[in-house]
Amino acid sequence: MDNQKFHREIPPLTKGDSFLVFDRLKDTFDFPIHYHPEYEINFILNGKGVKRIVGDHIEEIDDVELVLVGPNLYHGWELNKCKNKGIHEITIQFHNDLFSESLLDRRIMMPIKDMFNRSNHGILFSKKTGMELADRIVKISKLDGMDYFLEIISILHDMANSRNQRLLSTFTVDYDTFEDDDKMKLVYEYIQKNFSNKITLDDVSDIASMSPVSFNRFIKKRTNKTFVNYLNDIRVGYAARWLVEKDLSISEIAFKSGFNNIANFNRIFKSIKNTTPSQYREEFYGMKRFL
Repeated sequence: MDNQKFHREIPPLTKGDSFLVFDRLKDTFDFPIHYHPEYEINFILNGKGVKRIVGDHIEEIDDVELVLVGPNLYHGWELNKCKNKGIHEITIQFHNDLFSESLLDRRIMMPIKDMFNRSNHGILFSKKTGMELADRIVKISKLDGMDYFLEIISILHDMANSRNQRLLSTFTVDYDTFEDDDKMKLVYEYIQKNFSNKITLDDVSDIASMSPVSFNRFIKKRTNKTFVNYLNDIRVGYAARWLVEKDLSISEIAFKSGFNNIANFNRIFKSIKNTTPSQYREEFYGMKRFL
């Protein structure tokens, strides 16, 4: 399998633009997997059965889809099993520096700042949130001037504060930002550098200057995962990326990503990705892309 590359999209946003909205009725999705430095909100109605690809994540979508994709995270949607005509897709793009750090640090903007940080994985919002925001998102392209600007910010605020958000990709393009937690940043950076080797709970507890019991509580609160699950997520994220991008055997990727036997790798990969490593590679290999 040749190394795979994805299309770098240049959205027609100028420096003077705040947001760019595409409002389209379509019968198919014919755009390749791509990435760009802009944030992107993608809202789809009547697209049940379409396949979503965000980073190392693949899944069929429901009839209401609302996703936020962070800068330079590759993504795409393919028709897949969808038989519907008149799929309604609304895409909102905006520069990654539209909101300054000083603005995002204001209390009122903190939920949006947190959402932007998490969007490095891609965020799927609940169907309930999508339905509640549907009318407002559909009307965006009909607004103008300050009404248009303020309504998109209001939508971002409601998205940020909505319940049952789900992160999609297990890897991010850049390091996650843990500016609010120096200990978590140290742990994250240590795991990123050493995930291919054996890492014990004692190792990371020492890095965080905590007892193993305290560290387990700490990481559970910080990531909503046990240490073992958090480590496996990072390892599987790298493995999934290499299955797509590198011409290596599955066993080579298993050991390279820190798993000491292929059976354990296959079991953990399937539990996280709901597919085997070989099926995952085949899924990506069959997709259209620019080489």
